[in-house]
This record gives sequence, C-alpha cells and structure tokens, in this order.
Amino acid sequence: MEMQLQPLASACHVSGRPFVEGDRVASHLVSSKTGEVTRYDLLESEMANFNVEGLLACRWVQVFKVRKANENADRTLKLTAEALFVTLADPANEPTPESTRLLQFLALMLERKRVLRPKGRTADGARNIFEHAKSKQLFEVAAGELTPEFFIQVQAQLSVLVGEPKPKAEPAAGATPSAPAAATETPAS
Repeated sequence: MEMQLQPLASACHVSGRPFVEGDRVASHLVSSKTGEVTRYDLLESEMANFNVEGLLACRWVQVFKVRKANENADRTLKLTAEALFVTLADPANEPTPESTRLLQFLALMLERKRVLRPKGRTADGARNIFEHAKSKQLFEVAAGELTPEFFIQVQAQLSVLVGEPKPKAEPAAGATPSAPAAATETPAS
C-alpha cells in the first residue's frame, strides 16, 4: 500500500496561524469525492471549526516540533503502510478509536511481512509489543479482538485511503464457461 501525501503542515488549515513548538496539532487523512487522499493539519483547538469534505479515514493528535534545518521533508511524502504505522504508533500521538483500529490492522499486516516482530504483551496484557525489524524500536499496540466487525470497520477505513476494490468481471448472460481442452487424445483402435 503506497500513496503520496503531504508532510506535516507548518500552519493551521482552519485559522492559517503558523504552528509553534508545543502546539497540539490534529492531523486528518480525508478522501475527497474524486478519491484523492489529503492530509489536513490544524490546531486541536480549531477542530470544531473544521468541516470534513469527504470521507475521514483516520485522525491523530501530535505535539508540533519545529523541523530541523537539515531534515528532508520530501522523504515523508511517500506514505507506506510501514510509515503510517510508525506515525500512528508514535507515543507522542494520542490514539483515537480510528487510529487504534488502523494501527492494530497495520501491525497484523506488517507482522506477516516480517517488518514487525511480536515481543509479547505488556504486564497488564492490554497492549501487544512489537519490534520494528529495521530500527529495533519497540512499539506498543492496544490488544483487541479481531472480530468480523473489526475487519468491516478497517475495510471502510482502507477503502477511503486506497479506494474501493474493483468488482470482479462477471460472465456475460447466457455465456457458458468453456471446458478445459483435453490434455491428450487417445487414438482410435
């Protein structure tokens, strides 16, 4: 799963006020009617004035930190499943039900791809611990039940981010499926 997104903005989408060190910034991933995914960053205090135009995929809150002069903002433009996981799992970001659900799914997917390694649970059993294979960083993800409802909700979130799956082509009405050709023919005696 890859898509192109903007890095963290330097000013509030609603008020236009530049972010300063320590501001609480709410980031939203929204899919427009055309299917384009856009990131909106705004002051948490301005959330009541933000009108989502499209489908909200997920939201998280983070404390704004000024970028270092030598930091490459362009490398954050490419959002992969791994990068989205690392962003949502950052302890500085406050979890929401949407981001927690997406984080649980991404952890499951990245564990299967061997990007994350399971390392057990926290002492209270409420969170699963994963080790990022490249950085060796440990992440805690809320433990949850993987119910059909969970996957239906995740599917809705992912369809906002990557689009609806294409319907399978159905055979034309009245057409009969072709029979497989015989592998060998037996000679008549």
